[in-house]
Amino acid sequence: MNKIIKINTLVIFVVLQFMACKTQKHTVTIKLTNPSDNLLIDKAITIRRNQLPIIDSINKYPLLINKTDTIPSQINDTNDDGEWDELFFVIDISAKETKKIRLKWIENKPEYVIRTSARFGKRSSKESPVQPATEEVLFANGVPKSLGYQRYQTDGPSWENDKVGFRHYLDGRNAKDLFGKKTSQMSPENVGVNSKGEVEDNYHVIEAWGRDILAVGNSLGLGGYALITDNVLMRLGITVNDTLNNVEKTTFKIQAEGPVESVLSYNYQNWKPSSDRTYNVKEKTTIWPGMYGYQNTVAISGLQGDENLAVGLVNINNDNPLSIIGENDKYIVLYTHDQQTYDKGWWLGMALILPKDNYLGYTEAPKTGNISNTFLAKLSIKNNKPISYYAIACWELSDSGFVDKSYFETYLKNVTNQLSTEINIKIIN
Repeated sequence: MNKIIKINTLVIFVVLQFMACKTQKHTVTIKLTNPSDNLLIDKAITIRRNQLPIIDSINKYPLLINKTDTIPSQINDTNDDGEWDELFFVIDISAKETKKIRLKWIENKPEYVIRTSARFGKRSSKESPVQPATEEVLFANGVPKSLGYQRYQTDGPSWENDKVGFRHYLDGRNAKDLFGKKTSQMSPENVGVNSKGEVEDNYHVIEAWGRDILAVGNSLGLGGYALITDNVLMRLGITVNDTLNNVEKTTFKIQAEGPVESVLSYNYQNWKPSSDRTYNVKEKTTIWPGMYGYQNTVAISGLQGDENLAVGLVNINNDNPLSIIGENDKYIVLYTHDQQTYDKGWWLGMALILPKDNYLGYTEAPKTGNISNTFLAKLSIKNNKPISYYAIACWELSDSGFVDKSYFETYLKNVTNQLSTEINIKIIN
């Protein structure tokens, strides 16, 4: 009996040693250092697949551990080749702090608190119910005024985090609208759809989660964009009363949706704002937790050299002048603060955080026309070279402090400092 026990003990020891070696083989350390004097909350970290020396071919899901804490993360396929190519997570890191994160690979997908979401629904006919979808192709004649009905839930895709939500008018207008949120939980999946499955505008009334709070009209909304030359504004798409889009083909896809990041992609083919100009546009919209806003990245091909990008900040219900914060080395901030929601009912601060190297000043759109009631930040662009900026929205029912302009300004300075801070990343095998 003692001999059997000794043999079994030896076998167990060998097995445990083998398992330990195997675990060690598939564990790497990610060393993160914050070189700045800024406390970073929910700092976004992206690590490309080719940066990681060990990829477990058996276990498919990452598990990140800092000391005894698990850090929610996700892997994304950003180029549609069927294989993930980036690891994404957010982390809190103090000024000058270094954190060591252990990365292991596990068989089952971990479950985390959902802090981002992307939603899209469409119907195939006026009588058909709305069905969830992750992608869409829209041709020039497929707009509501031509079809006779609205195909899309909330007029197009929406995206949100634990602070704020947005929607994009995929129906040809291509403006960005705003959902104010009263809760950190994700809004219901049936926003914009009634009990019969029909498209319905049911989000302009206050609910437990929040509501649509922004009047957009013929503006570009918050973070929508156009092209501008010395004397011409060129809208990407149309207004609500037009029957034919000036974009031949629009392709949309929810590229990623996970607990800590959601990504939406758009491809606008053969955009013809005039008879002598044709462009192709690629756009990527990204949201992660903790920030009252989203990142937008745009690349345009077919440029003739006289165009600048014009990023919109709607001013329909704003009575105050545009303000500027320019103290950050990398970004300049354009912002408004007023009771500028529907019927001027609540305080709302809105801002654009723009790359300072590309910033050329701002102008204001006319009060009428196919682009109207909009401050326009002008950015230099190069042919087919991506440019990124951020759109920020801070509603008083999300945080009562946003009633105060100085509180809003402090937030803008903090978030701009956070965005401009580059974390030093070192992968240790």
